Amino acid sequence: MTTWGLVLETTVGSGEREHTEAYVMAHVEGPRETALAELERRARAYSPEHPRSPKRRRLFRSGDGFLLVIDGAWQSHDTRFSVAELMDDTERPAQAKAVGDEPAAPDPKPEREPEPEPATPTLPTVTVERDEDGVPVKPAWPGRTDLA
Repeated sequence: MTTWGLVLETTVGSGEREHTEAYVMAHVEGPRETALAELERRARAYSPEHPRSPKRRRLFRSGDGFLLVIDGAWQSHDTRFSVAELMDDTERPAQAKAVGDEPAAPDPKPEREPEPEPATPTLPTVTVERDEDGVPVKPAWPGRTDLA
């Protein structure tokens, strides 16, 4: 059965820090039409943070989803909703085997042993006296031996 990702792409930040981010809102299993119907339901109900005082709201259908354009007092804000087939997911659980399937062959031995992880040195624990706000009573900056 096909798994579809419902993806939301929107602009976040402002000024020079403005950029587009994508979020997977949900996964839908089944035919593409089912995923598009769920995506449309979510696009119609979506209420973005900006603009704070919307003047006009328009929802457009495109080939793979929807485009929401909201006109604000000074500028328009857009959000794209799309449906995409999930091809691979590193955190997807392994699929169950059908009854009668032969067990998978064991993985061949690696050609060489993996190198051990380097040991992380443990730092000594230092107890610092703090006031009721959690601020150290006596500051201790790195490299300042006269303060600690």
